[in-house]
Amino acid sequence: MNKVLTPLINAWRTPELRRKIYFTAFILVVFRLFSHVPIPGVDSERLKSLFSQNQFLSLLDMFSGGTLINFSVMALGLNPYINASIILQLLTMVFPKLEELSKEGEYGREKINQYTRILTIPLSLFQSFGMYVLLRNQNVINNLPALSLIALVATMTAGTMFLVWLGDLLTEQGIGNGISLIIFAGIVGRLPVNLIQAKSAVTGETASNFIIFLIMAVLVIASIAFVNEAVRRIPVAYAKRVRGKALYGGSSTYLPLRINQAGVIPIIFAVSIILLPSMLSNFLGQLPNKAISSFFLSLANLFNPNNLIYNLTYFILVVGFTYFYTAVTFNPNKISSEIQKYGGFIPGIRPGTPTANYLNYILTRITLAGAFFLGIIAILPSVVQKITGVSVFLLGGTGILIVVSVVLETIKALEAQLVMRNYDSYLR
Repeated sequence: MNKVLTPLINAWRTPELRRKIYFTAFILVVFRLFSHVPIPGVDSERLKSLFSQNQFLSLLDMFSGGTLINFSVMALGLNPYINASIILQLLTMVFPKLEELSKEGEYGREKINQYTRILTIPLSLFQSFGMYVLLRNQNVINNLPALSLIALVATMTAGTMFLVWLGDLLTEQGIGNGISLIIFAGIVGRLPVNLIQAKSAVTGETASNFIIFLIMAVLVIASIAFVNEAVRRIPVAYAKRVRGKALYGGSSTYLPLRINQAGVIPIIFAVSIILLPSMLSNFLGQLPNKAISSFFLSLANLFNPNNLIYNLTYFILVVGFTYFYTAVTFNPNKISSEIQKYGGFIPGIRPGTPTANYLNYILTRITLAGAFFLGIIAILPSVVQKITGVSVFLLGGTGILIVVSVVLETIKALEAQLVMRNYDSYLR
């Protein structure tokens, strides 16, 4: 607890960081206010009833930050932006020019972010229309004339782009990653509602199951914090060097390889993919062609959140994206060359290619543990529901993972800014 509170107290005592905390809180308040600005023409009571009966929509609402259940101007949330990020990262591995651009430091990252924002617009348009079709088929919204439909799609697209802009502002002038903080704020904002629903649903015989559920939740939070902080330390030694009459080097340190190198990103990516069959079925399941509509309806039933196929596919996607994102963010060849450049080596391992192969060997094996942990966390709601019978509390392991991960990352960002400020004052 002291590890969490100490950086917050020290940051609050620093005027510059206190301003950043105020700015972050202000942006999050703006987000929560706009998340309750509804789009007209929607039957809110029927919409809430639909969400209470559909686990797919509830999961989608969690990642939209609670904006979808209100069908606000930000109803799509950051889902189109996340999908655009997935597409761009996949294209980076396919097209050499994009791969070269991603390696050009800050300039390359800024260009890829710009392409991601551009791609978010057509994805938002498509998903806005798909959401309209879904709600129309469920009699939540009436048939709209062409002009009103265009206004609806444009409003939802503008809401998503406004949300992306808020996330960029948070990243630049606030504390931590803006996109993660917005998703975090949406999940936490829905937490009291979920707790009240769970408490009201628990009566009589299920009360003991609810206690078991709370104990499991505490254990999950503790395990997430433990795995997020767990690292494999690779020893690195530096040889002694003589320059003139001075002796340099001869020190030793370690290279920390995190078990969960990819963080919460694989689950967010996997959710975006696993929700596609249900979205397509809602969009194409009402086509006049009976063969096509029946195919997509059967596809939706196959990927029902309570189905074994859904959970198995979800688990495999999380494991696959964990390895994919780890490969994107951690380059053993680059780390090996950097160690060799500064005269370092791993004891018992030759510098250069053998060091890169050794790092890749270690990373592959510890990532397997992290990937399986994330996969278990992802399918945890279905497992807990079968054990306890409590199905109304839909935050699940994924939401808890996002909340805990964002809190830990934000604390680390505060610590980093405090250390940087101390160095700046020392240099002055």
